[in-house]
Amino acid sequence: MDLYELPNCKMPRFKSPNVLKSRIFWFVFSTIFISSLFGFLAGAFSGSFFYLEVRDYLSELNIDLPQADSALNAEYVPQTTQEESIISAVKENSPAVVSIIITKNIPVMERYYYNPFENFEEFFGQDFQLQVPQYRQNGTEEKEIGGGTGFIVSEDGMILTNKHVVTDEEANYTVFTNDGKKHPAKVLARDPFQDLAVIKIEPAKVVDESGQFIIQSFPKVKLGDSETLQIGQTVVAIGNALGEFRNTVSAGVVSGLKRTITASGGGLSETLEDVIQTDAAINKGNSGGPLLNLRGEVIGINTAMVQEAQSIGFAIPINKAKKDLEQIKKIGKIVYPFLGVRYVLINEQIQEKNNLDVNYGALIDNGLEGEEAVVKGSAAENAGLKIKDIILEINGEKITVDNPLTPLIQKYNPGDKINLKILRGGKEEVVPVTLGEKS
Repeated sequence: MDLYELPNCKMPRFKSPNVLKSRIFWFVFSTIFISSLFGFLAGAFSGSFFYLEVRDYLSELNIDLPQADSALNAEYVPQTTQEESIISAVKENSPAVVSIIITKNIPVMERYYYNPFENFEEFFGQDFQLQVPQYRQNGTEEKEIGGGTGFIVSEDGMILTNKHVVTDEEANYTVFTNDGKKHPAKVLARDPFQDLAVIKIEPAKVVDESGQFIIQSFPKVKLGDSETLQIGQTVVAIGNALGEFRNTVSAGVVSGLKRTITASGGGLSETLEDVIQTDAAINKGNSGGPLLNLRGEVIGINTAMVQEAQSIGFAIPINKAKKDLEQIKKIGKIVYPFLGVRYVLINEQIQEKNNLDVNYGALIDNGLEGEEAVVKGSAAENAGLKIKDIILEINGEKITVDNPLTPLIQKYNPGDKINLKILRGGKEEVVPVTLGEKS
């Protein structure tokens, strides 16, 4: 035989006993069932008895055991005052933190093929086919191209965010509030010199109990004072992380103040001065979100992160944004005051190099590439300021390396009158100046 074959035989059959009819089976089954039942009841009673015994004992010590239902439904109790403050700050401000979605009409490209030699069939023959792929536009479609964060600063829907979030003038901006509602947004102003912008959404009109139309107000944040910040102070960041996870919360500390950085993104690059450094995680999509103190006040606007480092992010102090908001309410745009001088901040090295009488102030001098020290037609020229004058104070505030001229000027508005204490030819004098507008 080529293959092994089983011989033609029958396998013996095993006849199993009918267990259900066996008296022995029912006796064993009944014994096990009754024992298990008594064991379960005994365990339940003994467990209950043990619980009652322990409860009675602990009640004598004024210690209560938690009830199962109440323990499951109880609210979490913060374990420290710091934890309580963080939770409270997040609860208070989250309703006013919004996601900003950027959409734009993008050309729809389609692929097609053509034969560049179709007019030369007499030379190559009709069987010669060369198909070259080409692309052409076939209309447009609106697509999401980015996103960011903002926060509502007024009940009528003014929102503060970063300029780089809403920099595209041809894009459409949609705001999603924390309750999931969608609002078209209008850009009111972009700060020309800082990474700040203000946009606006319109509140809904609702009918009250008397049948009258009323304007439904938006929840808003409370603005704090960034001048009082201290290194090591606890801060909380909220934002639309990665453009996907709305109202993501991270906490950390202020790890540096008055930093100067060069930030880039979205085709823009700009130098930001006097910014807050924090180790609270700031991710992509957090741009424009609030940085809070433990009182639940916004003290900064999250604006940048360092990709090569861990836990290094930056925020613009809220006091800079307050001025933008005031100007928009008053004149409908953001403007900057302009003095019109080029200068060098004086320290001991500059004093020694130029043989100066003081080791502080701003020395009016030509630019590095020969630009004039005093801009023609500027407020400085109109006030009679000259090259080699040293500006010592502005309205009584001393100018130093840590308190430079430009940030002091930015505290004022175009048209404001200020007094400059200057040093000219070894003599101090006070020069009144009316600030111009920076174009």
